[in-house]
Amino acid sequence: MTVMRDQVVKALAKLEVKGNEDGLIPAFGVLVNQLPSSFWNMFAERMMEAVPRERKGEMESALVNCAYECGYHTGWGIINSEEFKAVVMPMVTEGAKDVLRGAYAVFTAWGWAKSGIVQIREAERMVVRAVDYYEMDSGGSGNRAYMIRGVSSAFFELAYADAYPDGMDTYTCTQTLGVECGDKFGEFVVEPKS
Repeated sequence: MTVMRDQVVKALAKLEVKGNEDGLIPAFGVLVNQLPSSFWNMFAERMMEAVPRERKGEMESALVNCAYECGYHTGWGIINSEEFKAVVMPMVTEGAKDVLRGAYAVFTAWGWAKSGIVQIREAERMVVRAVDYYEMDSGGSGNRAYMIRGVSSAFFELAYADAYPDGMDTYTCTQTLGVECGDKFGEFVVEPKS
């Protein structure tokens, strides 16, 4: 049996996640926030607008890297949390593949993107598709899903690269389709770095 995405999303949606007296939200062994997606989109777009045209690629890489760094360390906390162990791990029968499926179920349950894995070759390649992701409303032109790109390569590294924290910088993710570009869904391909 593989991880049942809908079951995981429903179970995680029932967990009460709220801020403590310091305004921090400790959940899944990590700290999360509830800032509106419009804030993050505005932040990214202002950064992209602030750099000259010849440096846009560098800024895009920096935004992806921010999501990557966060996704790697936060992803490690999530998959090792008591909540993940209680909700997802009982459904894991295919090892790393199911852990990845469970990680994307968390991604969906938290409202970052309705996303899932459509193809996976262990340690070689993964294709993720997403709809209703917050960066599709960024207002900028071209592919804008920096967060999904960074997190996707981080999740794949946690599953297939060297053990945490030594597996960083092994895989990269390319966005091949985007709702923000008029496509029906966003598509993200994770492969080894060359």
